[in-house]
Order: sequence, then structure tokens, then C-alpha cells
Amino acid sequence: MPAPRVLMLGWEFPPFITGGLGTACYGLTKALDAEGVPVTFVLPKSVDRSFASHVNLLAPEAGARFVRHDQVVAEQATSPTSMPAPKQPAPAPAPTTGPTMVDEVHLREFLQARLLELPVIADAPYSAARAEAVARWIHEVGAAPEVLRTLRIPAEGGALVPLTDFLAPNVPAPAPAEAAPIVGAADYSGDLVAQSERYAQFCVQASRGLEFDVIHAHDWLTYPAGIAVARLTGKPLVVHVHATEFDRSGEHVNQLVYNIERRGMHAAARVIAVSMLTKNLCTNRYGVPAEKIDVVYNGVDLDPAQAGIKRIERHEKIVLYFGRITMQKGPEFFVRAAKRVLEVMEDVRFVVAGSGDQAQRMIELAAQLGIGGKMTFTGFLRGRDISRVFSMADLYVMPSVSEPFGIAPLEAMGHRVPVIISRNSGVSEILMHALKVDFWDVDDIANKVVAVLRHPPLQRALQDHGEFEVRGIGWDGAARQCVASYRRAITTVRPMIKGPPHP
Repeated sequence: MPAPRVLMLGWEFPPFITGGLGTACYGLTKALDAEGVPVTFVLPKSVDRSFASHVNLLAPEAGARFVRHDQVVAEQATSPTSMPAPKQPAPAPAPTTGPTMVDEVHLREFLQARLLELPVIADAPYSAARAEAVARWIHEVGAAPEVLRTLRIPAEGGALVPLTDFLAPNVPAPAPAEAAPIVGAADYSGDLVAQSERYAQFCVQASRGLEFDVIHAHDWLTYPAGIAVARLTGKPLVVHVHATEFDRSGEHVNQLVYNIERRGMHAAARVIAVSMLTKNLCTNRYGVPAEKIDVVYNGVDLDPAQAGIKRIERHEKIVLYFGRITMQKGPEFFVRAAKRVLEVMEDVRFVVAGSGDQAQRMIELAAQLGIGGKMTFTGFLRGRDISRVFSMADLYVMPSVSEPFGIAPLEAMGHRVPVIISRNSGVSEILMHALKVDFWDVDDIANKVVAVLRHPPLQRALQDHGEFEVRGIGWDGAARQCVASYRRAITTVRPMIKGPPHP
């Protein structure tokens, strides 16, 4: 039986990662690719080619360019709504000057996957020199004029500026024309519902001319797009629930977001939940039949070279919090537990790696508790900085109030770091060699921190058994389970589309 062709809809993908969703999309698509499953991944923004993903890139609104992971290919589209088909990989071209377009580390990781992207550069503000380089590169590869007319980039000061403003005097700008405004917001800022609707409109346009058997939509921002494409094409929709509004907001849910989530789950042929915890939420809070839900646990994509980074020696023990600093993740309980630990141990430093809406409040709380000098807030980390911070840690703590899964503990264990995790997490369902706590019990968290730091035999046992355990939790199993879910969805929908057409 041939592998199902997948149109995958997601809000995050490297280098645009703000949390576990982007990591999960990367790991899953990589594993699906290894299984021979063709995946077209649709993002709501353009990828900055200085990071250049390992998947094939296509800017469909421009209608003119197909950019492959190992070379730039100018491929004129036949019409604004038809998508050029991928070509077979060709030898890499000789190096050229200008902005870096390919991440050499990931150059040939993907054989099947490609990426569709909206022509929106959502990135940190560009310097004038960087913006000019981007504009010149887009012009030099022969982009259609509408690309330069419609692209906006955030310049210094935050204003959105047309790329044409940065073209050198000797580079002709395209003729002026009316263009729809382009949102240059960060991944989760601004009017998300409006952005989700715009993304849905784009997906409907992009799906015309594409060959696929199933639609796989990740989290609520892509559900409207998944529903629209499913109605247009008759293809089955599979929605992947990484988190729900109850995880993000507790009992004070945003009703509009809840409605979108519920509509997506009920419109789907199958629902994939990242844990039994999430499956129960979908059943009890959204009314989704349990038999419609497949539980597929996330995996971890371990790089032995990065995991083997030599530990940075220092006199202080390092206790790490790694993740978004939001209510859902329980950072307040980490800070309060740190206070308890420091009452009985002095040579301990608590590192908070991440960013989020609670960051400033946590800094202020640490100061109020008198432990500001023993806490380090690193801000958002990416790439090898993540491996470096794990290489420093003696212990990782995840005190999440609500964690549908939680990939970070797996990453920590892969770096031989013992972990303490909340029982209110999906990952606690599969980990046997992690210490588990109630997120609100700061005394128990502190006692377990002290036990690990003071007793080397306990620390070594958690390191050895944890590293062995996490080796068996890869994305390959998750990919095979997703393929099985795709086949169930296709079987479910097929009888519906075999009947006579509506008059």
C-alpha cells in the first residue's frame, strides 16, 4: 500500500520555534520523511533564508519560485493558483555571495518533505544593511515583481517597511500596485484569529493543484484552514491536539478559541492527542468520542554529538527550568521551591531559560524572596545554546500546572540530566525514571531537589536509567502511529466521497 501523501498545516517550524510545537513538527516530519511519507508543510510566514530550513521551500503567493533545499531554482508558475511540482534533487551549485540560504547541517536530511510559505518575513527588526541584502537577493534570484511589492519587513523602530525601500539605486523597483497589507507580527501576537483566517484563505488557494491524500493540522490556529481545505477537496482532516485552551488559560477560557478548537475536533475524521491527559480533555470538555481519538506520544530527536558536550565545571550546582515562562508551565512554583532549597543549601544556582508573559513577574518574585542573586534568567534560547545549558545542569525541573506532553524532560534525559516533572503532564505517563511531584507542592519539589543534589548515587541512577529509557522514545514510532491514523481517516472519509455528486 503506497504511503499517504500529507498536506501538513503548522504554525511553527525551525527556525520559528517558541515552544514544543515547532520541535514536534520538526521531529515528526523528519520521521515521516524517513518512512517515505511525502509531506508538504504549510507555514503562515516566510522562513528567513539565513536559517534556511532543510525542507524544500516554495513561496506560493509570489507564484513564481520554487526554492529547493540544496539550490535556488527559478520556476515560473503557470497561473497564480497553480503550484509548481518539486523537481528531483540536483547537485548543489557553487557557493555564491549574499545572504546565506542553506543551513549546511540540515542540508540533505529530508527527501520527501517540502514547505509552502506565506511571503511574510516575521523576524527581529532588520538593520538597513541586512534589509538591503534580503531585498537584493530576492531581486537577483528573479522573483516576480509582486513579491517585492507585497513583502514587508520590520525595520529598526518596529515599522513595517516595503522591501523596495531597500533596493540599491541601480536595481529597478517593480511598478507600484495595490497590495493587501501584510501582517509582520510575531508568532503569537496581534489578532491571532484574524491571522488564522488569513492563513486559511492562503491554504485554500495553495491546495489547488497539490496532490495529497490527507490533511494534518496542528493546534487551533490551523484548524480553520484544515476544515476549509477538507471541504474544498473532500480529503480527510486529521487534527493534532498539542494543547487546549484549558491548558493555556485554566478555567477562564477564551470562548472564541474554544469554539475553534471544538469545531476542528468535530470536523476531523481523526483526532491525534499527545497524551491520555489530553485525550480525556478532548472527550470531557469538547465532547469528542473517545474512539475517534488516537494517542500518539511525542518523541525526542537526540543528537549524540550535542548530547556529548563536555560539562562545564563550576562550584555551584545548577538547577534548570527550561521552557516558556507562562502560567501553564508553573514558573512561580520553581521560584518558590528555589527559596526553600536555598534555605538549606548555599552552593546552588537556579537558571530560568526561556521567555514569556510571566518573565518580569518571576524576576520580581525572586527579588521579593531575597534570592535574586541566586537566579539567572537567560531569555529565549535556540540552537546549540540549548545543548550548552543542558550541559551545565545538574537537575532539570518541570513544575507544569498543565502540560499536555512536555518534550523538554526527554531532551534533558538525553543529556544525562536527572529530571523532576509534574504529575500534571503527559510525559509523566511514559517516563519511569523521573521523579514526579504535584506542581503546587513546593516543599516536595524542594526536598527532591536537595535529595538529588546531595546524594550522588541517586543522581547517577537517574542519569543512567533515564538516558537508557529516552533512547527508546523516538519520533519513528510516533510517525508510524500517525500514518496509521491517516489510514483510518482515509477509510472513514472514502465512503462519503464515493456517492453521487450533489445536484
